[in-house]
Amino acid sequence: MYERILYPTDGSEGAATAVDHVREMAGAFDATVHVLYVVDARHADYGLSGAFLADEGSGVRADPVPDDSGMLGEGGDAAETRAALTERGEEIVERAAAKVGDGGVATETAVATGTPHEAILEYADANDVDLVVMGTRGRTGIERYLLGSVTEKVVRLSDAPVVTVRADEPE
Repeated sequence: MYERILYPTDGSEGAATAVDHVREMAGAFDATVHVLYVVDARHADYGLSGAFLADEGSGVRADPVPDDSGMLGEGGDAAETRAALTERGEEIVERAAAKVGDGGVATETAVATGTPHEAILEYADANDVDLVVMGTRGRTGIERYLLGSVTEKVVRLSDAPVVTVRADEPE
């Protein structure tokens, strides 16, 4: 039923909560998991990925990449910053793929650049993805309205079914 599962990740704890679900579903259907990271092009020129939060317990730490001045986007070249963010994305997908592949699941990794939800949808279409599995932080109210939700946009616009896994709220 599902041959290709897309697991978009930004290296956050919210995304990491979906790893077990991805692994179980891929194992059940003998599917290949495509692990995708998107460098947010809206912010990459300024040296901000928009997704880099150091989350305790996720097993994946994604720190912003400073330029030579030690500041994000100040004194550095936009192309260098984008290259550094892409390199960081490659590290994130490799770590996530290793976690997903622990149970013998086949994985493929990719790093894309663009608006996150658009890049995820484009990747899903281009790779004939059968299912998307994503973590979500479970924002509500004004925070969700102001920040938007990549997961919500993918759910609304994806041709493939989308499974969302909500991160536990801190006590």
